[in-house]
Amino acid sequence: MFYKNHDRDINHIKTRKDHCCYGMGLGIMVLDDAYPGFPGDVRNASAFPYPVQYEIAEGVNNYTLVWEEDKSPCLPPIQQAAKKLERMGCRAIAAECGYFAYFQKDVAGYVDVPVFMSSLLQVPFIQQIIGPDRQVGILCAQKQFLTDIHLQNVGIDLNSNFVIAGSQDEYGLPEFDNLWDHSRRPECPEVYYDKAEKDMVRISREFCESHPEIGALMLECTVMQPFARAIQREIDLPVFSWGTLLDYAYSVVVHRDYYGHV
Repeated sequence: MFYKNHDRDINHIKTRKDHCCYGMGLGIMVLDDAYPGFPGDVRNASAFPYPVQYEIAEGVNNYTLVWEEDKSPCLPPIQQAAKKLERMGCRAIAAECGYFAYFQKDVAGYVDVPVFMSSLLQVPFIQQIIGPDRQVGILCAQKQFLTDIHLQNVGIDLNSNFVIAGSQDEYGLPEFDNLWDHSRRPECPEVYYDKAEKDMVRISREFCESHPEIGALMLECTVMQPFARAIQREIDLPVFSWGTLLDYAYSVVVHRDYYGHV
């Protein structure tokens, strides 16, 4: 009654290099920071349709990764977290914050599995599918902290067709400030879904209205993903996010079978 036939295509198994566990999916590196995430947020495991394994990048929090100008102390614990996820048997490694883009090349060169450190990896792909006459609208948490290095390290040409807006520092998003603004957030960070959704829809609409050449929206931030559907209903454009990246990442390392008829 509770038994399930095993996959009869799995008859012989062998050890993969340094992998201690099997049947894993995505390994996700998270900040050493305590704040909540709605279903759809990368740090909320409940909404993923595939297995995920978390690993904390010890000592790397929102302040040291995003706010601090010198990010070099973050690299050793980030690489260590990536190596642990690889040894756990994760077939690909991702992170939870778009600003991990700063370390995309460092991590990809440190492990032997595919690495997806930032949602912004999708920008060059989006540029190809919307054509050169339309812009990719990148909506990030705080524009002031998204540097040229972040963009270049995920393959974005600085002279190409994109435009950036900061949801917190340009448009105002108090619910996000409660999570990440170290000068404002409470001791116990909290956020209300309805308030955040209302602001995210407003900001996305105003951003696209101020840049009518936008042909697709890229949501950089992990906490924006839960509101992607509401945003798309409002702006009626393709919307890319952490969700679209991680679904893609899993699909290329754990390919599905096809069933049908002719």
